[in-house]
Amino acid sequence: MSKKKNAKNKKSVKTVDAVEKPGVVEAWALAARPKTLAAACSPVIVGLGLAYRDIADGRAVSDVFVLVPALCCLAFALLAQVAANFINDYADFKKGADGGERKGPRRAVANGWISPRAMLTGTFVALAVACLFGLATLLYVAPEHRATLVGIGAVCCVFCLLYSAGPLPLAYIGLGDVLVVAFFGVVAVCFTYFVQTLTFTLDSALLGTAIGFATDNILVSNNYRDRDEDRAAGKFTLIAVFGERFGRYFYLVNGLIVIALVAAIYVRREWWDPVGVGALVVYLALHLRAWRILAQIRSGAGLVRALALSSANLLILSVMLAFAFVF
Repeated sequence: MSKKKNAKNKKSVKTVDAVEKPGVVEAWALAARPKTLAAACSPVIVGLGLAYRDIADGRAVSDVFVLVPALCCLAFALLAQVAANFINDYADFKKGADGGERKGPRRAVANGWISPRAMLTGTFVALAVACLFGLATLLYVAPEHRATLVGIGAVCCVFCLLYSAGPLPLAYIGLGDVLVVAFFGVVAVCFTYFVQTLTFTLDSALLGTAIGFATDNILVSNNYRDRDEDRAAGKFTLIAVFGERFGRYFYLVNGLIVIALVAAIYVRREWWDPVGVGALVVYLALHLRAWRILAQIRSGAGLVRALALSSANLLILSVMLAFAFVF
């Protein structure tokens, strides 16, 4: 009887291990962190929506919206985000930030699914392919604008690596939120807009800043969940430094800033149509819902839900804004 019980237990352990350890393709897919990819496509979506509106209204230098460079911008953003996730997986393992006490999703390198060397190689492959899509946009802009696009693309790639890696990772010294607002907001929206319109505007900058703050709430919810582990590992995010209460209200204020910035664009252009106003109302309701969940749970693995909602809220806002701009 005892032997049968032991055999049953061994079989059960083996089954659990088989379920928990993904295959090669699944491991890479999980390492890409698909739930965070809204952060990459959202600024491109709203940048293209604003560009389409301004081209139709005659506000842009260009007089036609072109699909191919739009798709190239989207591919560049998605692949750069994947590369950032890969290097974060690698660097956090190397620095001990993904230890056994981690409350969030399991990480590929820390759990032995992908070797550190393979993850580093995957990072540079993703960046290289992203750059190919970025270079493809040069075919659709005048020669005098190409150096600008190449320069900003190179800067994006460098900061993609410096965010988590290098001798002084920027995410470890409290600059993660600044970089998210800058690159996943202002830079992504403005340069997506620029590829189509060949110009920069105040509205594209305001919109980019708004999307940046909405995107930052994905990072805030992540850092809020991991604040104790980050502090112990020497990863000094703003929330690890200033604590739980700061993180809770930081999340709330970020969403309110988003609404204020988009409303400022509406005021400037008198875009108070039902779809545009509806986008703000819906986002406010979704943001407050996510914040209440974060504030109620406060700690533990359950905060993964707040991160997922933050990502969904960003995507919903971006799609609704783009729809409002186009229609």
